[in-house]
Amino acid sequence: MRRTRQLAPGLQKPQSVWFAPSCTRGSLCLALFCLGWAVIIAPAAARGSSPDAGPLFDDFSLTLASGHRTEAAGPFFFSEQKETQQSWGIPPLFSSTRDPAMESTEFDFLYPVMTYDRYGDQYRWQLFQVLSFAGGPTQRETARDRFTIFPLYFQQRSTEPSQNYTAVVPFYGHLKNRLFRDEIFFVMWPLYSQTRKRDVVTDNYLVPIFSLRHGDGLRGWQVWPLVGNEHKDVTTQTNGFNDVKTIGGHDSFFALWPLFLNDRAEIGTTNAAWLQASLPAYSLLRSPERDSTTVIWPFFNHVVDREKKYREWDVPWPLIVFARGEGKHTTRVWPFYSQAHNATQESEFYLWPIYKYNREHSAPLDRRRARICFFLYSDLREKNTETEAVHRRVDFLPFYTFRRDLNGNSRLQVLAPLEPFLPANKSVERNYSPLWSVWRSEKNPRAGATSQSLLWNLYRREATPAAKKCSLLFGLFQYQSSLEGNRLRLFYIPLGGAKPLAPGDAHPAPAKTEQ
Repeated sequence: MRRTRQLAPGLQKPQSVWFAPSCTRGSLCLALFCLGWAVIIAPAAARGSSPDAGPLFDDFSLTLASGHRTEAAGPFFFSEQKETQQSWGIPPLFSSTRDPAMESTEFDFLYPVMTYDRYGDQYRWQLFQVLSFAGGPTQRETARDRFTIFPLYFQQRSTEPSQNYTAVVPFYGHLKNRLFRDEIFFVMWPLYSQTRKRDVVTDNYLVPIFSLRHGDGLRGWQVWPLVGNEHKDVTTQTNGFNDVKTIGGHDSFFALWPLFLNDRAEIGTTNAAWLQASLPAYSLLRSPERDSTTVIWPFFNHVVDREKKYREWDVPWPLIVFARGEGKHTTRVWPFYSQAHNATQESEFYLWPIYKYNREHSAPLDRRRARICFFLYSDLREKNTETEAVHRRVDFLPFYTFRRDLNGNSRLQVLAPLEPFLPANKSVERNYSPLWSVWRSEKNPRAGATSQSLLWNLYRREATPAAKKCSLLFGLFQYQSSLEGNRLRLFYIPLGGAKPLAPGDAHPAPAKTEQ
């Protein structure tokens, strides 16, 4: 007969006593949460406006373009409709952007770990820039697909059979239009490989020691670095306009490279050149357009450029440089001081890299950039000299980034630890900028619209010529004014009815921004 052990009534485990209050507290929290959201969302939905509870949730119209944006959970969720473009994401995990009008799609997962981009029928998918798929139609092919495991495996399949290839490095392979060559063939690389670029074919044995080259009027060989020789005849070429162009020939020879080099280039043209060098002892270049003499390279160098009309002395290059003439004027004592300019470019630095300035001016573009300590501070201005419109971008690492486009639209973001390094990277803006943009300010002068956001909409203010709107502390304080009147809510409770604005209280026109 089994005996069961029973506890005294006062010592029995009070299971229901522990379980019931737990369920009650959980249910109560859930109910209060749902009630809170009902209090926030329901009145907003009833009056046809979006709820303001940033940073928990906020939905607002875009300032710099037509559309709207939804943000939730601080910087960790966004959804945006901008004109025909739709995007959403969970920074920094992933983001997705689609534009049906442009037939484009972009998807990032832990950028730059994995990305997918499609434009029309062209697509590319990559993982760590090692594994990738890419393809789409070309001018000659209805479909071309590439698969790569860099640098071990390369494959292409095309509707044009002559464009198919497969390569397994280093054993055997054939590639086309890859690695800066028109064609590559190899067997047990580096034992043997053959490359082609335009009409020049190079057979390599024990790369890069022994090679044979041949092409249109060209033949050569080398046993590097012992000795090598190459000759090319003067040839002609007809361009698309049926104009015949002379292609200069050359004769090149080296022995114990770089101890002796002798090269005659552009043979048969008006600028035949002769180069002889025994580095680092000396180097001589002579041609109708340019002479250069170097002794104990790079310590002493003298250049006479008759084409660009200047003379240059380097002692040594590129640390101390003096150039004078119509085509170039340079004074450089690195790293203390440098000033150089010609007809279209200017360059200066003081105590490099503390301050550096560059300018390019070629109508209608006038581009200027000033930098302090490389990326620490950068101020870029691009001006259209015909329309006087100015594009400007200012970065102060890691504190802020500011940009203004040619239409006058401007945006200020605080903080910005990555944007100065990758100023035009849309993936960084989608996946990482929301995480640290504690302050955002945008201004659209043409539409007369402005907006400011602090700590992911904990404070948010919007203004247009027709209305103003402000919310604070998860929407506990909300104020809105429009032509219909003023509205105030405290703790989500409306205070008073709408008060129409007096005629003298009309919203002022937006101020014009500087160009």
